[in-house]
Amino acid sequence: MRERLQRFMWGRYGTDRLNQVLLICAFLSLLISFLGGWIFYLLATVLMGYAYFRMFSRNVNKRSLENQKYLKQEMKVRGFFGKMKRDMAQRKEYHIYKCPGCGQKLRVPRGKGRIAISCRKCGNEFIKKS
Repeated sequence: MRERLQRFMWGRYGTDRLNQVLLICAFLSLLISFLGGWIFYLLATVLMGYAYFRMFSRNVNKRSLENQKYLKQEMKVRGFFGKMKRDMAQRKEYHIYKCPGCGQKLRVPRGKGRIAISCRKCGNEFIKKS
C-alpha cells in the first residue's frame, strides 16, 4: 500500500506554505459555516479543492512560482508589522520624525528639549521638541 502511494505521488508537487494557508483558511471557513451561512461552506469547498489541485499537480514549475509569489507577499506583510512592532517598542525612549526634505525617518532621544535635527541623507536641518 505504501509503495502504491509513493508511485502515485511520484512527480507531483506536494504541499507548501501556500497550500498550508489555503487549508487553514478552508478549515476556518468551514467552522464559520456551522454558525450559519452557506457562502462560507462554498468558500471552504473551493479553497480545499484548489489546495488539493495544487497538491496533486504535476506542473511543479508553475506551482513553485505560485508559492514564490505568495511568499514574497507574505514577507512584505510580515516586514510591515515587524517595523510597526519595532517602532512601538522604541516609543518610550525615542521620538521618530520624518525629514521634511526627503522623508527619511529619524530617531531622536526623548527628553532633550528643543533640538536641531539634521538629516544624514539630505543634510536638511529642522528644529523639533524631543
